[in-house]
Amino acid sequence: MARPVQKVEIGFDLSDTGTGPFFRLDDAVQGVLDNTDFFLAGALFYDVTNLVQSVAIQRGKNRQLDQYDQGLANVVFNNNLRTFDPEYTLSPYFGQIIPKRQIRISSGGVVQFFGLIDDWNLLYAPNGDSTAAAACSDALSSFATQTIAVRTNAVQKSGERVATILSLPEIDWPLDQRNIDTGEMTLGADTIADNTNALTYFRLIEQSEPGSFFIAKNGYVTFKDRITAPSSTGITLADDGSGIDYQSLKVQYGSELLANEIVVESAITTTQVIAQDVDSIEEYGIFNLTRTGLLINSDTDLANLASFYASKFAQPEYRFESVEVLLDELTPAQQTDMLNLELGDVLEIKFTPNGIAPAISKYAEVIRIDNSVTLENHVMSLGFATLDFALLVLDDPIFGKMDSNNALAF
Repeated sequence: MARPVQKVEIGFDLSDTGTGPFFRLDDAVQGVLDNTDFFLAGALFYDVTNLVQSVAIQRGKNRQLDQYDQGLANVVFNNNLRTFDPEYTLSPYFGQIIPKRQIRISSGGVVQFFGLIDDWNLLYAPNGDSTAAAACSDALSSFATQTIAVRTNAVQKSGERVATILSLPEIDWPLDQRNIDTGEMTLGADTIADNTNALTYFRLIEQSEPGSFFIAKNGYVTFKDRITAPSSTGITLADDGSGIDYQSLKVQYGSELLANEIVVESAITTTQVIAQDVDSIEEYGIFNLTRTGLLINSDTDLANLASFYASKFAQPEYRFESVEVLLDELTPAQQTDMLNLELGDVLEIKFTPNGIAPAISKYAEVIRIDNSVTLENHVMSLGFATLDFALLVLDDPIFGKMDSNNALAF
């Protein structure tokens, strides 16, 4: 099989250089009024794939109880002709090799990363073999540098609160670049202190739901509430020929996600609730999980959250932590399945340790997606949260079973 076709595009504004599809006065073709082919100004995406040597993308988190980190990408270019040298006036992109240029990375026709270039790192070797590396991050890094002015919020659902903050003048995130669930948790009418960090506040909303807040691979701000239903209709990774083959699998079993004493506190009601799983404490000792400063508007909801955590994390978890898949060895259809994966998607994983039956089969939520692309191959690494305890999904063959560990509601 062949490696998926790669594409890297950077948003450059070349309107001042006289090159590109821009309007030119008195030009018989590019100077025609009211045409739709030539632009007055602005950044356009330019394909620079022919100079790419390698791409590395990291998105997601390592554990289910963590919050999503900012997505990162690093693209290494051949710079022997000084194409990406900000001091080289003959570069076709002169004046645009600067921070905060948009970058879009695709594989097999599917976008895998959309963000901004933070730094250009240039390496000049004595033999003239030089590179330029674009260090990139997604919009979470932008939120980390933005602040919210003092304000008092209305009582609203968690997703509505996310949307409200995104629409503030100091954030002003485009409406057509959002994928926001309404949310299940009702948040109270808190007063945000002046100059509150935007990302810190978004993550407080996320914990109060609790849900998932991240930047999708297409650059959209995404918020999933806690009842976003898992689906058992996804693809299967398997080592027995019954699904997409993987190269290696890492298993984690221990106390990293063990929590049997839960302390949650609302900054709205000033109430603290403690929930314990006595059987778990007797078996393993106390493992504490504390969440304070939450925006929950109801003491009942606060107590339900504590009970939910105590039930979900009371036992050690045997989980498939990560797998690596070599896309070069997959069929085109399998490559497309893998490249279409997004954080929060659900897979079935089949594993037969050392080829010794019986196989272990689990459904897992994708919480990390890394891509490593060189001129030779494309390796995708996935990280998981095992769905041994999930919310009930009516009519689903896996998550709709009444006698399994699927919870009716929270």
